[in-house]
Amino acid sequence: MTMRVWVWPFWLGKTAATIAAFLACFTLGVANAAAEATRYPLTIQNCGLSVTFDKAPQRVVSIGQSSTEILLSLGLADRIAGTAVWFGPVLPRFATENARIKRLADNDPSFESVVAREPELVTAQYEWHVGPNGSVGTREQFSKLKIPTYISPADCVEKDNSGGGDGVRKQMFGMDLVYQEIRELAEIFGVADRGEALVAGLRQREADAIAAVAGSKARDVSVVFWFSSKDVKGDAFVAGKNGPPAYILKALGARNVITTAEEWPLVSWESIVAADPSVIVIARMDRRRFPADDPAVKLHFLQTDPVVGALKAVRDKHVVVMDAQSMNPSIRTIDGIEDLANGIKAFGAAD
Repeated sequence: MTMRVWVWPFWLGKTAATIAAFLACFTLGVANAAAEATRYPLTIQNCGLSVTFDKAPQRVVSIGQSSTEILLSLGLADRIAGTAVWFGPVLPRFATENARIKRLADNDPSFESVVAREPELVTAQYEWHVGPNGSVGTREQFSKLKIPTYISPADCVEKDNSGGGDGVRKQMFGMDLVYQEIRELAEIFGVADRGEALVAGLRQREADAIAAVAGSKARDVSVVFWFSSKDVKGDAFVAGKNGPPAYILKALGARNVITTAEEWPLVSWESIVAADPSVIVIARMDRRRFPADDPAVKLHFLQTDPVVGALKAVRDKHVVVMDAQSMNPSIRTIDGIEDLANGIKAFGAAD
C-alpha cells in the first residue's frame, strides 16, 4: 500500500481550498526561482551546534532511513558510504541505488563501524543516536575525529530529548522542519537547486492532498496511532499530541485520543479502550526490535483480545495499516494524510 501524507499549514481560520491555492502558487514561484550556489566555507547552525564545511562532503554515513531517503532524493547516492536504522524497504524508485550502499546495521550501528567508512559527514534522523547521550556516538566524539555531524531539525527544534526515549515536543511538528533539512543538506552538498526542486514538489503534493480532503466531515472522528509494543499484551507505544501523526490528524480535522506531549508514550490498553477511538492506525515495518513491530501480530491481538476486540473500531474493522515512516518526521509524512483520509472515507466514518 502506498501512503501519502499532507501537512496542515500554520494558517488557522483559512479554508482548505484557500490554503491549497496559496501553496500551489507559492510552489510554482519557488520552483521557478534559481537557488544560489553554495559558497564555502559554509557554516550551519544545527541543533545547537555550529557546523562548518570547507567543501562539499564526498562521503556521508546516514543514520536513519529518513536521512538516507532525503539524500537519495537529492541525487546523492554516490556520496553515501554507509547507512543504518531502517524501518522498512527504501522508496521503490531508489531500490537499485540503495542496494549498492553499505548497510551498517538495520538498527543502531556501532561507533567503530561508522568511523570505519571514513565519512566526511554523519547525518542522523534522531538525536538519541548522535547527540549528548548518543547510542551510536556523541557529536563531540565525532568532532574529535574531525567528522562533522548533522541532526534532523525535526528531532531537536522545540523538542526536549534530555529525558531519554523518544522525547517530548513543545509544539506540534510541521513539514517546514523536513523542508529545512532538505534545503540545508542540499546546501552542504552544493546542490541547492535540487533541494528547491524537491521542496517544491513536496509542497505541491501537500497542496493537492489538502484540496482532496477539503470539505471532509472528519472532525468527530477520534483516532489512535499504535506504533509498537514491547509486549504485545502490554502497554502500547502510541502517538502523542504533537508528532507527525497529530499533524496528519490536524490536516483532516480528526482528533487524537492521546493528549500527552511525549512523542511515543506507553499507554495501557485499558486507557485506550476507555477513550474508544473511532479508528485505529497501526504501523507497518520490517523492523523486529519488539514483537508488535509485526503488523500481523498487531492485527491478531486486536481481533483476539477479549477487551480490545470489543472496541467498535475493531468490530467494524476500522483499522488502517500505515507505513511506519509516515508516522515519523520524514518526506513520507506526506503519504500519511492520504492513507488516513482514504480509510476514513472507506469506513464512512466522516459521513
